Amino acid sequence: MKKHIIITLLAATVTFADQANAADMVFTSWGGTTQDAQKQHWADTFSAAAGVNVAQDGPTDYGKLKAMVDSKNVAWDVVDVEGDYAVQAGNAGLLEKLDFSLIDKSKLDPRFVTDYSVGSFYYSFVIGCNKDAVDACPKSWADLFDTAKFPGKRTFYKWSAPGVIEAALLADGVPADKLYPLDLDRAFKKLDTIKSEIVWWDSGAQSQQLLASAEAPFGSFWNGRLTALAQTGIPVEMSWTNNITAADALVVPKGTKNKETAMKFIANATSGKAQADFATLTGYAPISIDSPSLMDAGLRKTLPDMQAETQVNADMTYWATHRDEIGKRWYAWQAK
Repeated sequence: MKKHIIITLLAATVTFADQANAADMVFTSWGGTTQDAQKQHWADTFSAAAGVNVAQDGPTDYGKLKAMVDSKNVAWDVVDVEGDYAVQAGNAGLLEKLDFSLIDKSKLDPRFVTDYSVGSFYYSFVIGCNKDAVDACPKSWADLFDTAKFPGKRTFYKWSAPGVIEAALLADGVPADKLYPLDLDRAFKKLDTIKSEIVWWDSGAQSQQLLASAEAPFGSFWNGRLTALAQTGIPVEMSWTNNITAADALVVPKGTKNKETAMKFIANATSGKAQADFATLTGYAPISIDSPSLMDAGLRKTLPDMQAETQVNADMTYWATHRDEIGKRWYAWQAK
């Protein structure tokens, strides 16, 4: 689903599960700088504390997860997925119920907790711009859809998931508190106005490459990817106006052979320190309520959970219910 990293600067080294036959469990995520941080602050610390060998696999693939469960040959133990998919997969019987005697959900942001999943990290879709490549940077979704004021290619997330539909409706003047149910006709009509100027990204690493190379000097990005890119010296400008928030989630595929170990891994990954260290490295917000007090106050101001004034919360339950319906129309529209 999400493809390989294109530039060495942003590449990650992933130890794939089929190369780790001695693994006690397998953690699967999206690759890139995000999975590097997950490995460092979640997997490696769990290995050190519990004596468990955690192999890394990826990228996350929903079709592969379902095939594993259906065939009762589950090779993944904990998987990082998008929040709406976590709700959908739980309802479809593809996931184990989480063991909250091992995972302390009282310490987690309740927005991102279900019977089958807990938040992995909390992020925002924001407007990013390569300041050296353009005369001016867009500040709002309306700006990003204005090809007269801001000519040139812009980049958006390729896959059917929360973010782009909401951005199009906000750009077209829909109030943030009136987004749902999503007016797909209106959203696609707005997207038609810039379709010829869109370069799609299908992984966080590719979004970084597009901005760094100025192939698409502005667009919609996961905030943490812009933070990481700025740390490499690229002149990134970020606008938080109507930032669209969502969360990844940690899930356990139905039929894992390492269920208890998987639950303990999630307990460690969602602990205050692990979440704080991951957030510090990536620019994504923690879902542990204990993490903020463990973090630098200045850095905290740059995270999504501190941008609430104009924040728009994507409705994960709505997306879980309508994911397939929206996806069918989304991919048909892209293919035209």
